[in-house]
Order: sequence, then structure tokens, then C-alpha cells
Amino acid sequence: MSQESRLTPEQIVQSFQETFPNNIRDSRIERHTAGLKKTELVHIWMRMDREKFKDILKHIMTIDKAPHLAVVSGYDSNETIELIYHFSVYHGTPYQELSLNFVVSLPKADPTIETITDVYPGALITEQEKQEMLGVVVKGIPVNRRVFISDDFPKGVYPWRRDETGPAKMVKNLHHEVKP
Repeated sequence: MSQESRLTPEQIVQSFQETFPNNIRDSRIERHTAGLKKTELVHIWMRMDREKFKDILKHIMTIDKAPHLAVVSGYDSNETIELIYHFSVYHGTPYQELSLNFVVSLPKADPTIETITDVYPGALITEQEKQEMLGVVVKGIPVNRRVFISDDFPKGVYPWRRDETGPAKMVKNLHHEVKP
């Protein structure tokens, strides 16, 4: 990809906002420098609606024909489960790579989301992880089995959850135990 055909971070955000005017919110661009040469690192953050999230993630391919999905991270924010889809565009080009991070909130009463493995096949393992660790239901996931926790781990308990479905009831606090 030539330097001229690359979009600036501002143009990338604008592209998403224009294409999905009602589904992209809270966008921001973070710039940091790193290393002896003070290389600029750019991180673009956008919050998206669950209803259009797959179309939004497909839109990345209009920016870069071969975007790199690094991982989907997730956490329990008490009210919702937050998933963050971490991509990079212009991957492999020194000093040109941009980080794209898309946040989607899932209500705990309905923590479901569609798989993206049909668009980004490498997403399988990270989607499996979110199912096991956060209790997210990934609709259409091609391989729906446990990978990170054993089959004998209790069903309905999710290690990364902070609510009643979390592992708190399984944890034994030795400092609370009465010594014989």
C-alpha cells in the first residue's frame, strides 16, 4: 500500500462516523511517543453499537485490505460486559502501523454477540476465551468447546466476572480461616 493511499487517523475516524453515523460514539485518537527515536504510536478508540458491530468491523477492510486482529479483550464493568476488538492497520510497515480499538457493551441480561470468524478466522480462540472467562455467548462460533478451563470446572461460573457468576464463592481465603 502506497503512502499516498493511507488514511490519517482523523480520516479513519471520519470514515467510520460517516458510514455509521448512528452507531459510532466516543471516538478518540491517542498519540504517544516511544523509544530513543521518539517514534509516534497512534491508537484510535471507538465505541460501537452491538447491532452494527460486525458491519463496522468489516469496514476496516476498506481502510486496509489485510487488517490484523490482535485479540478481543474483555472485562466485567459491573453493569455490562465490555468487549474490545483490537486491530492494527498498515501492519508490518515500520512507523506507519495504527492501532484500532472498538469497544462494544453487552448487557449482562443478554451477553450475546455474533462470531466474526467468517470475516476474521483468527478470532476463534479469542472468542472461545470470552465465552469461558466472561460468559459471553458467541452466536455462530464454529467450534464451541472449552479451551482455557477444564471440562470439570463448574458450568455457569466465569473466572473474569465480578458478579454472582464469578468465582468468588469458590475462593477460600486462608487468612479468614480459624487456625487449629
